[in-house]
Amino acid sequence: MVAILSDILKKLGVPQVSSNSPVKSAKERLMLHIGSEVYKVSPDPDALLPYIIKDRPKLPTVSKARVRISAKTEESLIWRRMADLHVLVASTFGVILGWKLYKEGITDIFQQEEGRECCGLMLTVFWLLLCRHSGRSSVGSVRICTAVGITVFPFITWIYYYINTELKKHWPEHCTTAL
Repeated sequence: MVAILSDILKKLGVPQVSSNSPVKSAKERLMLHIGSEVYKVSPDPDALLPYIIKDRPKLPTVSKARVRISAKTEESLIWRRMADLHVLVASTFGVILGWKLYKEGITDIFQQEEGRECCGLMLTVFWLLLCRHSGRSSVGSVRICTAVGITVFPFITWIYYYINTELKKHWPEHCTTAL
């Protein structure tokens, strides 16, 4: 079926639409729909591109190229300033969200979107503060344990809430479809 639709697509082509050239007929709308759907399921979608996009500019490509990025950024001034800015902004919004939760008297912070966002921001702040001076001194056991705790905490919390069906029934709709 895909081969038949691909042949139809190659024979009739897909109309080139834009804000200056909108879709004018039902046939054009149908060909646009068929073109996008056939492209999604085609075993060789690159072969269909010349029929779908007529004015495709030739872009230079390099095959089998290796790119090596070697940058030591942890102690550069830009990295430290960006980390400081990120900590400042994340702390500010974390405090705002925490104050909102406090004012509303919410105790189950993981049941509220704001509570989960506040916890995520605080984890980010702790992680950045932990890593900020990591290049200057040796990494101690306290720093490693803290890093492992910060990394594992969201997973353990998610597993706890996922297993506990009493807590799960209060989840918002977009959270119930996760895994």
